[in-house]
Amino acid sequence: MINRVTHQTVQRSTLANLQQNLGTMAKLQAQMSSGKKINAPSDDPAATADLLRLRGEQRAETQYARNAEDATSWLATIDGALTSSAATLRRVRDLVVQGGDGALGPVSREALAAEIEGLRDGLLEQANTTFLGRNVFAGTSDAPASFGPGYTFTGATTDAPVVRQLSGNTTVRVDSDGAAVFGTGAGSVFQLLDDIVTSLRGTGDVPSHLTALDARMDTVLMELSSVGARQNRVSSAQEALADAQLTTKTQLGAIEDIDLAGVILELQMQEVAYQGALGAAGKVLQPTLMEFLR
Repeated sequence: MINRVTHQTVQRSTLANLQQNLGTMAKLQAQMSSGKKINAPSDDPAATADLLRLRGEQRAETQYARNAEDATSWLATIDGALTSSAATLRRVRDLVVQGGDGALGPVSREALAAEIEGLRDGLLEQANTTFLGRNVFAGTSDAPASFGPGYTFTGATTDAPVVRQLSGNTTVRVDSDGAAVFGTGAGSVFQLLDDIVTSLRGTGDVPSHLTALDARMDTVLMELSSVGARQNRVSSAQEALADAQLTTKTQLGAIEDIDLAGVILELQMQEVAYQGALGAAGKVLQPTLMEFLR
């Protein structure tokens, strides 16, 4: 069966083609103005699904990067406090060795005792170090200080450490157990320094405290080593996150970013085709008065 071609058939076909050409031009202009291939899910449903997945990964990577920065700040704060504590204990040790000199008179021993008291206060301040209002040696505790009256530890670190998630299956602890580092109550390093002061002001054997003091120094140095190892883990995680973020950004760009030069060229071609189609239609479709009235 042969279809009859009428003036209206040609008109409808020509107008449909012109409308399709205009739609293509509008789509290309939208891509140029936004710089994106996909401005609505209907533009490419499969690519839209990939975009949603990649943007979810991008948001997770951004959060992990913020966690890593926060972990770095926590660990740097602890590292500074422990480094100062180690230096304080080394100074105390030097003073204890001096205090073992039997030729020292009461005035010299009192001077040593006063200096050690000052070092004890400084050490206690370091043990109560905070970061953004949080005690870095007290875990998740909301106590005003890690060590309260009588050098009692007020933190909660054993069952509730502070951790930061660096990836889907990687976490790192960012606080330190103040009770393990400095001790608590009568077994704390602060009480040890008080005992040394008492020995200096009395007739006690000052050098007898060196063994306990060395043990406390070793504990601080071991915790410093642990903090350094955790800082290395965070640094490695930050490098991996930076690579992952770059990869995700590249994948997103490959899916949604336009080739500007290619889009401009295609738009110009569509404009030329549209102008040519308009000219041809104007010559072919010349309706009579009767056709117009219909």
